[in-house]
Amino acid sequence: MSFDSLGLSAALLRAVSEQGYTEPTPIQARVIPIVLAGRDVMAGAQTGTGKTAGFTLPLLERLMAAGPQSGPRRVRALILTPTRELAAQVAESVRVYGKYLPLKSTVIFGGVSINPQIAELRRGVDIVIATPGRLLDIAQQRHIDLSRIETFVLDEADRMLDMGFLPDIRRVIALLPQRRQSLLFSATFPDDIRKLASKLLQAPESVEVGQRNATADKIEQAVYFVDKGGKRDVLSWLIGSENWRQVLVFTRTKHGANRLAEQLVQDGLSASAIHGNKSQGARTRALADFKQGAVRVLVATDIAARGLDIDQLPHVVNFDLPEVPEHYVHRIGRTGRAGNEGLAVSLVANDERGLLKDIEKLLRLALPVRALAGYVPTPRSEQRGEQRQHHHARRGHAPRQGGERHARSGQRPHGDGQGRRNDQRNSQGQSRGGAPRQHRGSKAGHR
Repeated sequence: MSFDSLGLSAALLRAVSEQGYTEPTPIQARVIPIVLAGRDVMAGAQTGTGKTAGFTLPLLERLMAAGPQSGPRRVRALILTPTRELAAQVAESVRVYGKYLPLKSTVIFGGVSINPQIAELRRGVDIVIATPGRLLDIAQQRHIDLSRIETFVLDEADRMLDMGFLPDIRRVIALLPQRRQSLLFSATFPDDIRKLASKLLQAPESVEVGQRNATADKIEQAVYFVDKGGKRDVLSWLIGSENWRQVLVFTRTKHGANRLAEQLVQDGLSASAIHGNKSQGARTRALADFKQGAVRVLVATDIAARGLDIDQLPHVVNFDLPEVPEHYVHRIGRTGRAGNEGLAVSLVANDERGLLKDIEKLLRLALPVRALAGYVPTPRSEQRGEQRQHHHARRGHAPRQGGERHARSGQRPHGDGQGRRNDQRNSQGQSRGGAPRQHRGSKAGHR
């Protein structure tokens, strides 16, 4: 099947062709005709399969088919996303695919000044891409009218619920007209999403490509069982010995992301942290540096990394396993996108084995376990282990397996609420140029 057979206009086909696409992905091939027919859709597919174009192309087509607006432009389509990064990504898709159409769009999210966004709305737009909080702020100030929305898209719906946006979603829906087309897209479909869909959608067509909660076929997955205190050392060794040039690393907390980025820089690796406490400008710069190869390792929390669009990202590492199994699917879906191969590695401490079992239960498969062949712990890593044993001996306890205490005596690993002052500092580590230092634990050093 080609895009030509889907009923898209010549202007859209031209834009698609300029992006190098000739054949739609399975989700696009199934969803686009349904959306063009005006039906509501509940669509699911693993990340990296083209969901964004799946709703952007037919949305643009339907707006053009309805003809030009008379009088001042009003908002006719609303796309709601959970994060700033995803909103920016979707807005770019709307811009790229709609470049030959006389439609105007704008993106609205927090972390930046609200005034330019209000000014853009006053000038008139057809399509708004927004995050819930900022959209509701602007609506409350009566700078946007959602009562004449023709098409509403709820993107990454599962992540919306994970982030606690359900009350905001309901408030947004209350501002929409009863008669509209609604599209719900999600990488996974837990029961809560299906309940939301039953209230949001009218007689929807259900489209799922691939097994529910499945991971992309092109993603190779591997587990290394590692002492918690040695994770950083193992990560640096893997990056250096395997000569990984672009690595996205997930931590559970903002403080953990900051700390790990600083430590990787100490190991001679260029690294940056990206999380919710970073300004939008800092997050955008870190992502741009990572995409361009100026930063080798991007350390991120789940919220910040959601929606990151990085072409041909080869490596994803779970430094901390997620507490919600579905988040594992989202994380590793950053690699293996659009038919490219990728490797997803999880560093699993003894106290995370239960989380690993939950993930394997969700995926219905046992993740392959690898041995750290050739790895020799650095003196620094061994010293941390001795410090933990000494700490427990002083308290009259036997040392716990998995290094449950942090290297720094008395500090809890990745605990919520820890190091809030550190979160406010700009601690993303940047390489100062020159060759990275030799790492004692690696076979070949960081070349």
